[in-house]
Amino acid sequence: MSAKFAKWIGGTLGWALGGPIGGLVGFSLGALWDNATLSGSLLNSSNAEGQPNSTHRGDFYISLLVLAAAMMKADNKVLKSELNYVKQFLQSQFGVEHSNDMLKVLKDLLEKEITLEPVCIQIRGHMTHAQRLQLIHFLIGIAKADGQIHELEWKLLKTVSNYLYINSKDLDSLTAMYQVDDDRYYRILEIEKTATQDEIKSAYRKMAKKYHPDKLGDIGEEARKAGNEKFRQVQEAYENLYKQ
Repeated sequence: MSAKFAKWIGGTLGWALGGPIGGLVGFSLGALWDNATLSGSLLNSSNAEGQPNSTHRGDFYISLLVLAAAMMKADNKVLKSELNYVKQFLQSQFGVEHSNDMLKVLKDLLEKEITLEPVCIQIRGHMTHAQRLQLIHFLIGIAKADGQIHELEWKLLKTVSNYLYINSKDLDSLTAMYQVDDDRYYRILEIEKTATQDEIKSAYRKMAKKYHPDKLGDIGEEARKAGNEKFRQVQEAYENLYKQ
């Protein structure tokens, strides 16, 4: 792995290096340490007061790779469609050079046993609700890469959502963003088909606030692009239902 990549991601890593996530990615990131001089923030997971650092780009995407590996192995096989989905996503966000290094980390993770509960507890302790929603949104995309969410993949989605304190309505709303059916707009806004215009408007305001890209914090423009897509779909759902 390149020293350039190490410096690129190293300065934005904090809490993810500790705990179960650090244990899973330590070997892969060790290759980076051997090839570059990283900033002190990479090696220190606490701030001056001894409190955990906030979530930045490196923490978010290392956590995403760990959960992505778990999702890809959920049905006991790694499909080419899933790998291509992750590859295309990373390339669109980071470019070919950096995404290739991240894919090497993912390849290493696919060879490891990932225990979800401690990983999710670590994530939950450092990420906001909006950031955790973003992780689930990405995992659904992996599950849908072959055209459908299989039973074991759905089971893993519900398990991860439960550990991350994402409720069933939010999970269903995020899933509806990847589907095309008569109910999807209602599910995105988390309302019933009998909802009045006032209820639709109220739901839109609530969901727009929940999915606003500004709530993603300092995890980079890459994540904000995906956040913008969720926000756009909330707006689309509102406009279509309100017209009706």
